[in-house]
Amino acid sequence: MERLNRRKFINLSAKGIVMSTVTPVLLFNGIKRVNANNVLMEGDNNKWVDYFVRFTEAYQKNSNNIYQRELESLQLQFPQQMCKIQPKDLLAGRIEMLGIGFTPQSDSGSFAYYMNEDKVENILSDSTVTSNNITRFKEIVNFWKDEDSKVKVSNAYPPEMKKALPSDRWNQEPGIAFPLYRMSGTFLDSKKLVNLGLPGLKQKVQDKAKSATGEKRNFYWAMAATVDLVADLCIRYANMVADEIPRFSGSRKKELEELERILKNIVQQKPETMKEAVQLAFLFNQFSGSFNYGRYDDIFGDFYINDLKTGKITKEEATKYFESLFQIIDDREKVFDSRIIVGGRGRINEKSANELALILMDAHHNLKNVTPQFTLRFYQGQDERLWEKALDMIGDGCSFPLMYNDDVNIPGVQNAFDLPYKEAQHYLPFGCGEYVINHRSVGTPSGVINLLQALNVTLHKGINPTTGEKMGIPGFEDLNINSFEELWEAYTRQVEYHVNQLAKQEELEYQKAAEIAPHLMFSLLFDDCIERGKPIFDGGVRYMGGTLETYGNTNTADSFSAIKKLVFEENRFTLNEMISMLDANFQGFGTEHKWMLEAPKYGNDDEYADEMILKIDNHIFTTTRNQRLKTGLHSYLVVNINNNANTIMGGYTAASADGRKAFSYMANANTPTGGMDKNGITAMMNSIVKPDAGLHAGMVQNMKFSKRIFNEQRELVDAVLKTYFQKGGTQCMISVMGREDLELALKEPEKYANLIVRVGGYSAKWVELPSDIQAEILSRTMY
Repeated sequence: MERLNRRKFINLSAKGIVMSTVTPVLLFNGIKRVNANNVLMEGDNNKWVDYFVRFTEAYQKNSNNIYQRELESLQLQFPQQMCKIQPKDLLAGRIEMLGIGFTPQSDSGSFAYYMNEDKVENILSDSTVTSNNITRFKEIVNFWKDEDSKVKVSNAYPPEMKKALPSDRWNQEPGIAFPLYRMSGTFLDSKKLVNLGLPGLKQKVQDKAKSATGEKRNFYWAMAATVDLVADLCIRYANMVADEIPRFSGSRKKELEELERILKNIVQQKPETMKEAVQLAFLFNQFSGSFNYGRYDDIFGDFYINDLKTGKITKEEATKYFESLFQIIDDREKVFDSRIIVGGRGRINEKSANELALILMDAHHNLKNVTPQFTLRFYQGQDERLWEKALDMIGDGCSFPLMYNDDVNIPGVQNAFDLPYKEAQHYLPFGCGEYVINHRSVGTPSGVINLLQALNVTLHKGINPTTGEKMGIPGFEDLNINSFEELWEAYTRQVEYHVNQLAKQEELEYQKAAEIAPHLMFSLLFDDCIERGKPIFDGGVRYMGGTLETYGNTNTADSFSAIKKLVFEENRFTLNEMISMLDANFQGFGTEHKWMLEAPKYGNDDEYADEMILKIDNHIFTTTRNQRLKTGLHSYLVVNINNNANTIMGGYTAASADGRKAFSYMANANTPTGGMDKNGITAMMNSIVKPDAGLHAGMVQNMKFSKRIFNEQRELVDAVLKTYFQKGGTQCMISVMGREDLELALKEPEKYANLIVRVGGYSAKWVELPSDIQAEILSRTMY
């Protein structure tokens, strides 16, 4: 096929679109359409210095025009992110994050305009970089130390927020509450994209621009130019593929020729086949910076059935195609994100979607990769084949799909988010398990709170027992606790103080995100940005929400149970004596430590312990949810997801009254402490269904089954799981393995390189996990 020339006008006026890919030519009310004719760079850090200088200059010269600034930044950045097509790839879209750039969620814990210090250091320490370039680059680095969007947010903290949130190093130091910096938890309206195509999407915003003035007009023309940029990426990838074709023959040559045709077609018209639709949606998703992919069965189901009927594809070819896509996603290593969801209510053509869902499940089953985080939503009456396929996958050693119960979650989302059923049915779990409303809301988790640390600091009158330094709410120095009620009141004041500041921080972060950039690619595919003529974080999105990650819920509840029972009911020792035992990490207090371990524990269908978890959860849930009344957020909700943070934050948390020793892991999410659920799986499930699904935005339940039980007694497992969901279970994440496999893998890791386990809100290869996280997983009860 003819190689596309990016320097000529691509005249698509018949389709309502004219794209220019030459250097600055057109001016639309203050928005210049430019194109950076850059060459993909590989390994030459002197060239990277030149790119970072040009990126920074574009940022500086457009300081008074956020639309032009973001557009020129992306036009410079995107070509540098492109990666080569790999030998087995059937799609284009491999990308890399850069050392300095623009993205909603960076690898360095920032958003929008960011600097990744690790990647920057690689350039500064490279002996092949000339001294002149080192000098130039140091100037750039010094500039971005102040201009990084994360820095702009933290510099805007009012005094009380600085006092409550003195650090963002949640994984490196002890603390009660920490801010996070990211615009994550986004699902784009890929269905609108593939139904309109690039020409139709551009025409939509151009039509809006005709009657717009001022800022709105600038916004619309910037979005139109962003569509051009996506088209330019398709052309670049098409030309990249064309360069590869002469090197191959046979089937691989045909695959590359087809890929080249697909990339050219989606520039000029809306997708006509499933492969064209998937390629367009995936490419847009990758460069937008959204790490989650959405309801693939709903988006592409009709395309698949049409192709199947017309003989354009077979089931086997479709499976192979999605295997290639999933491998590209897995190679990107976004293990905390990368959600693909199938099943559930709210899909437009459920029959077509179900057929594609089965293909998608087969593709994931064949690969058994860590990502994408494959997710099944289901409800009573849904096609039973999806449920059966899910159990087959899990029983065969996949840690997917993650299973979400619509019959409980949709009413829960209705209440928690205060939405009608029609909207609530579009809930989607992202990341490690937080809920948002598909392309209608954002709910980025911008804060974490360690409830167990809050309790320990309260017990020590405002002193962190790990460091001996003051921490938390002021005025606890003279705290005198003589009853359980007084302890509870002090603890709740401590928690509420931090939640209040975290909610304000979330609101501030959105405000700064709006000031810094319009986030053009998000705005193109989020309701209701185009209709309102407003960027996503500046009044464009339909529901502006936030979420708060909570850790230590179970340990905090079990600690309160032990204190209440042993100190205030049975009088086995005083509260001060117990605090001394904790400070000694139980050394010399073997009997008392045993009492604490034997105190009522969550996960045993024990009313005493379960009432305490409800007390803890309901307090943090309602405190957090009520922040919407104090901020401009539509919702602010707890997510109890516990990825690996329960282990990391536990490593900075002193001994606790539940018998947990200092600096050891905390329980994972809404599950019992490892080994403490001693009354069997039914009792455990009876406990974990008790927290109110109508007060939060996602809670994770991890379950571990033995291979023998899961596969040899499938009917029993099926009945147990269905009963669990009928009784109110929101979701579950299941690992099926033998404990002996995990233990042998520690001894001979080379033989178990592909053994995958659920950590919490994500999966990982067992042999690649740190030893403390392996220990936490081994501690979990296996049924």
